[in-house]
Amino acid sequence: MDKRRPRVPASPEQRRSQLRAVEDSTAPAQPRPAQRASQERPAQEAEDSDGAAGRRWKAERTSSRQNRVQRFWSFLEIGNPYTTFWLVLGSTLALAVIGLTFVLSSTSVDPTGGAFTTVSRQATWAVIGLLGMFVMMILPTSWLRAIGWFLMLASMVMLALVAFTPLGHTSGGSTNWLRIGPVQGQPSEVAKLGLVMWGAAVLARKGPLLSQFAHWVTPFVAPGALAVLVLVLAGGDLGTSLIILLIVGTLLFAAGVAMRYFVIAASLAAVMVALLMLLTPYRMMRVWAWLGVNCDHPTDPCHQMQQGYYALASGGFWGVGLGQSRQKWDYIPEVHNDFIFTIIGEELGLLGTFTVLGLFAVLAVGMFRVAYNTEDQFTRLVCLGVVAWINGQAFINIGMVTGVLPVVGVPLPFISSGGSAMTVTLIAVGVVLNFARRQRQQGPPRRGRTAPSKAAATAHRTPISA
Repeated sequence: MDKRRPRVPASPEQRRSQLRAVEDSTAPAQPRPAQRASQERPAQEAEDSDGAAGRRWKAERTSSRQNRVQRFWSFLEIGNPYTTFWLVLGSTLALAVIGLTFVLSSTSVDPTGGAFTTVSRQATWAVIGLLGMFVMMILPTSWLRAIGWFLMLASMVMLALVAFTPLGHTSGGSTNWLRIGPVQGQPSEVAKLGLVMWGAAVLARKGPLLSQFAHWVTPFVAPGALAVLVLVLAGGDLGTSLIILLIVGTLLFAAGVAMRYFVIAASLAAVMVALLMLLTPYRMMRVWAWLGVNCDHPTDPCHQMQQGYYALASGGFWGVGLGQSRQKWDYIPEVHNDFIFTIIGEELGLLGTFTVLGLFAVLAVGMFRVAYNTEDQFTRLVCLGVVAWINGQAFINIGMVTGVLPVVGVPLPFISSGGSAMTVTLIAVGVVLNFARRQRQQGPPRRGRTAPSKAAATAHRTPISA
């Protein structure tokens, strides 16, 4: 009889401790933390001595910066077509409302008693422009090319009437108004839209032939754009001539014309503008006033700019309050036209001016998205031409009233008083909304499909520039 004790099986805890002891006995000895640090220190010192850690940190910073820039450009270029449509429409309506508000504010102190005459006339033109915008938005896209040809021809006829017939009306030193009975307007505004749409149609039709000098010059530059430019300069309107040059340069660049031609054209344009300044005394006086040289002249050419500075400076951050401007009491001449931005800065302060700048930036982003996300060259050129026109004119006007540029008589789009400018600019936005509406009807990419990268997007569509 076996009197030994029966063997009791080990508990789970005991088995785990036994297995751990076996693993510890068979595993290689690991160095202690202090020993491991002492072993790694020479390798780290060697790595730091040759600058590898610094180069790695610099490469990581560069990669992070590139990723941020890429995300920012992706936000600008690729967006939901529903959002893009409302970016363009919403910013346009907001700028138009701000314009009517400050036209009323700046003319409310009219001593002749016609406080609401100017704003009611501006509102009438704005309503006409909104109707034209919605008509252009719902028209078949195929009609827009023919409309561009019609606007181009009509604007050239009207510009000829202004320059060479008694129907031309002179205001502010320039003969750029066409007056027929009680109605008057600026044909140069129609010429801007006609040049954008007609030029886009011509350049899109040329296609790959634009690599040849004769094909991009004829007929877009000469006789088309050159004829418009000569007719505008015949009336003495240098500001509009600068906008026309900007539109022509943008369309040619977006169409893929070689860069060497832009250097030659920019040099010729600079020489031409300098000659126009030198040959016209009142323009040269504005340049000297901008430089602060002839402020003691009897005509006081620095008065308008200085009062504009006072208005912007007195506004501070929050402004003095809507309708409470002091500089609009005949201190700034024609304050509801070219210098209306100074009243915005005085009454709404820095916050108000940044709001206006932000709305122009939103409008540019929306139009750029429409241009980027299309495969039609005509659509792309029209959108980029309208962006260059509206935002380029806004930049010149704001630079003019803040002293960055000399006074050249360029109104602020949507905001300055001027019925024909307001109407035609709204119609131009309607053309872009036509393209945005078509993209909106096509809808966003299918579910599960990510937005294409920049390289992939450019590989599947006609490049903007060759």
